Amino acid sequence: MDINEFDYELPADRIAQAPLAERDQSRLLLIERELGTFTDRIFRELPEILRGDELLVVNNARVIRARLFARRMGFGAEPVGRRSRHKREYLQAQIEVLLGRRLAPDTWEALVRPGRKVRVGERLIFGTGELKAEVIGRGAYGLRTLRFPGAQDLEAVLDRIGHVPLPPYIDRPDLPQDAERYQTVYARKGAAVAAPTAGLHFTERTLAAIRARGVEICEITLDVGLGTFQPIRVEQIERHRMHPESYEIPEATAECIRRAKRERRPVLAVGTTVVRALEDAALKLEQSGSSSEEWVRAGRAEAELFIYPGHRFRIVDQLLTNFHLPKSSLLILVCAFANRELILRAYRHAVDAGYRFYSYGDCMLIR
Repeated sequence: MDINEFDYELPADRIAQAPLAERDQSRLLLIERELGTFTDRIFRELPEILRGDELLVVNNARVIRARLFARRMGFGAEPVGRRSRHKREYLQAQIEVLLGRRLAPDTWEALVRPGRKVRVGERLIFGTGELKAEVIGRGAYGLRTLRFPGAQDLEAVLDRIGHVPLPPYIDRPDLPQDAERYQTVYARKGAAVAAPTAGLHFTERTLAAIRARGVEICEITLDVGLGTFQPIRVEQIERHRMHPESYEIPEATAECIRRAKRERRPVLAVGTTVVRALEDAALKLEQSGSSSEEWVRAGRAEAELFIYPGHRFRIVDQLLTNFHLPKSSLLILVCAFANRELILRAYRHAVDAGYRFYSYGDCMLIR
């Protein structure tokens, strides 16, 4: 399929630049796949929209302050002061670093901008010097591997000097309130560099009302990484390769899923990250030759699955998700879950009806 088949027009003023005053005030577009219809609702109405026998699966990943600013220190032990004035200015230019995926306790993959000339062996210094890194690997499109020697508690340092990694389409610096609002109310594990944004609409009040309806809620953890920001650079989407993201499915969640599938209760994934983790785990289990009635196994793995139209969904029956960028892997996933024409028609309705788009925007429930 051609990437242009997943395009739509979005006025810039439809991109939400800040969250609403209350999380559950967001609008919700209810999409009925079999009927090919959609209805305007409010997220606060979700408990009454649900049937009451669903299994709700959420991503409890916690967003870290993964956006950093650095200065270059040169290579090895050579001091900057011995270089020419031009070279000193070059080295002291600000470098933006977005941590992406933890490879080891002291080693991360990261996007570096401008990254074209940041070479292997260079050293970077962050803040007032409390954090340093060495570039030990280089990939395409600004991808670098950074080692942080001597950083005993890297996340504690990030809490002091890092910034909330707001997406680039939010055209402002991060503010103190983003530390709380760009985080789900149930965030508790992992090290994500982007929020699982479908979960940003939930409040404790909404969760309590959902449980009161009889809906079961369970959790997985997928550390949202660079795959969220990775554009599709090929014309034929089948040639796209996803950046891997780590996920963990607890045994209690795996058992909840098995029970729901046996009892033919719908599994409702909150967000594309949950879809990707569950479908990746189910596919790995199937490829291992195990019985399909096991559905999913607990454990940790790397999700490299790219879901596009033609994918056979093994676990997920319903999806709650935000509105996604044109030509993005996330929009393609949603089109795989529902009919592409229906989804693009729903997007056009959302644009005309004034819905707010992307991370701090409104959402849709597809069932």
